[in-house]
Amino acid sequence: MEKFYADKKVFVTGHTGFKGAWLCVLLKMLGAKVYGYAMDPPTEPSLYRIAKIGKQIEHSVIGDVADLTFLKKAIQEAKPEIVIHMAAQPIVRDSYRDPVITYRTNVMGTVNILEAVRATESVRSFVNVTTDKVYRNKEWEWGYRETDELNGYDPYSNSKSCSELVTDSYRKSFFADGHTAISTARAGNVIGGGDFAKDRIIPDCVRAAVSRQKIVVRNPYSIRPYQHVLEPLHAYLRIAQAQYENRELSGHYNVGPYEVDCVTTGKLADLFCEAWGGISWENLAEKNAMHEASFLKLDCSRIKVALDVRPIWNVRTAVRKTVEWTKCWQGVACPPILEPVPKLVE
Repeated sequence: MEKFYADKKVFVTGHTGFKGAWLCVLLKMLGAKVYGYAMDPPTEPSLYRIAKIGKQIEHSVIGDVADLTFLKKAIQEAKPEIVIHMAAQPIVRDSYRDPVITYRTNVMGTVNILEAVRATESVRSFVNVTTDKVYRNKEWEWGYRETDELNGYDPYSNSKSCSELVTDSYRKSFFADGHTAISTARAGNVIGGGDFAKDRIIPDCVRAAVSRQKIVVRNPYSIRPYQHVLEPLHAYLRIAQAQYENRELSGHYNVGPYEVDCVTTGKLADLFCEAWGGISWENLAEKNAMHEASFLKLDCSRIKVALDVRPIWNVRTAVRKTVEWTKCWQGVACPPILEPVPKLVE
C-alpha cells in the first residue's frame, strides 16, 4: 500500500472530522499528497487541531459540500487521482433535531461530490463512506450483507441509504465507461483517540472519566459492531487502491469487526472502565427516547475474500488503545505523530 500511495493525489472530504483527521495522518505516512475539503472542525477540542492536520497536508479548504460551485473548484484545482468522501452530518440524535441539514449534507452533498468528480478528468477512484445503518434493520441475529435492503429508519440512517442509492445511480448513469471506479463502504461504529463528539459512547466515557463522574449509558443493551478507527480507514484505502488497479473490484463493501466483537454498549462501557481504572457507569435509559436500532451486525465476508481485509484489533484492544491515546493527550508520553498539548481538564 505504501508504494501505491506514494505521491498519489488524494482528495478527502470531511478531513476536519475525527475519522477524516486520522485518514489524513495515515495518507501522509504513506507518502500521499493530501487535499482536504470540509467545514470547520465540528468539536472543540478536535483531532484536526491537535494533530495540526492543516499544516501537514498539501491544502486544506474550509467549505460546505452543499456548495457545488466551490466544491467543484476545489477538486478541479487539486486534480486528484483518488477521492474519499467522508463529509457528513454523522449523529443520529442530531438528525432528529435537524433533519433538513442532515439530508442537505448527506444526500445533496453526495450528489455534489459526484458531480464534481464527473467534471474532473484526473479522478480514477472514488469511495463514498456511508454507515452500517443504511440497512432496513429487522433486529435479526445475523449480519447484514451488501445485497440486503437499504432503508434506514431515522433521518441520519435514511439519508445515508439515500446516499448509497445516489452513488449507485451515478455509477450506472455517468461512470459506466469505467474511467472512474466507484465504491461505497458501510462501516460499523468506530472508536478511537481524538473523538470528542457529543452523543457517542466513548467520548461520553472520556468526558465522565476526566471529570471524575459516573459514566451515563442511555442504551446499555444495544448491540453494535464496534471497531477501532484505524480498521475502517485501512479498508477505505484498500478499496480505493484495489478498484484503481482493477475496476471489477468496485461495488459495495461492509466494513466491521468479527462477530465476537459485536458487543452491547454496556459491555463497551465495562471495557472502558477496566482500561481507565477507578470509574464506573450507570444505566440511565431515557423515557420516550428517539428510536435507535437495538441490534446491528454486519457480514463482512466480501471484503475479506475480495480484498483480504480483516480486523487486526479486537474490541478490548480497541478500547485500550483509545484510553492510551487519551491519557497521552493529557500529557503522558505523547505518541510521535502528535505533539504534546494541554490536559483536557485540570
